[in-house]
Amino acid sequence: MTPELTAPVAVFDAGIGSYSIVAKIREKWPQKDIVYFADRASFPYGRKNASSLQAVMRQTIDYLNGFNPSGIVIASNAPSIMVLNDVQKLTSTPVSGVLPPVQAAIAASASGHVAVMGVASLIDSDMFAQFIAPFAGRARVTGFNASGAIDHVENGDFLFKPDETRATVEKLMADILAVDPEIDVLTLSSTHLPWLRRYFEEAAPNCTFLDPADDVVNALDIGPMGKGITYGVATEAPGFEMAEFEKMLRQIGVDLPIHKAVF
Repeated sequence: MTPELTAPVAVFDAGIGSYSIVAKIREKWPQKDIVYFADRASFPYGRKNASSLQAVMRQTIDYLNGFNPSGIVIASNAPSIMVLNDVQKLTSTPVSGVLPPVQAAIAASASGHVAVMGVASLIDSDMFAQFIAPFAGRARVTGFNASGAIDHVENGDFLFKPDETRATVEKLMADILAVDPEIDVLTLSSTHLPWLRRYFEEAAPNCTFLDPADDVVNALDIGPMGKGITYGVATEAPGFEMAEFEKMLRQIGVDLPIHKAVF
């Protein structure tokens, strides 16, 4: 049975990554009700094109509006850059996304060389090129495909296979710094990547890593408080079963029952 929620904030993406935003909302507003939705059946968002993402977003927004939310957070960089403007037109509910904090990265950089790490479909998209174009006169901003590292979060390897995860992150950082050794600030531009922050900091101790979730949470128009309920829902697919997802959550210290989402 769905609990009685008061104007919850709905936070979603295709997996575990968005819980980092749920945790930040809970820390800032302990009494806020939250709907945490993991759309495992649509995994991965980051390898879908814009039209596929629009279809997934439309279905998801319709579903989450059933909870009468005060706001909806698309906790994934790819749809936030590629289709956010279109998604916002689908509903009167405020919808926000997660964007690479390039402005903050430039401000924090001593060299003026910064990197944006994200999934391949984001980094290779025309939308991403348009997103970073306004910064060209102020800094050198380069996008890098971090899909391999992101996969370690989605499949749980960062919990169960730390050595393999570390090796992937070390190779990624070596490749990035080989392209531009002057990069000194990097954005963790997937909500999955902050889970690997300690690996990145070990691999490149002279670099600074920024979490885009901070800006998202600070900008929320949070609405009325509730009882501090976090209601977890998810879809599932072969290889992405509910029980395995709950196990991953427990491994990161989150004991949250997950209910099956029915569209």
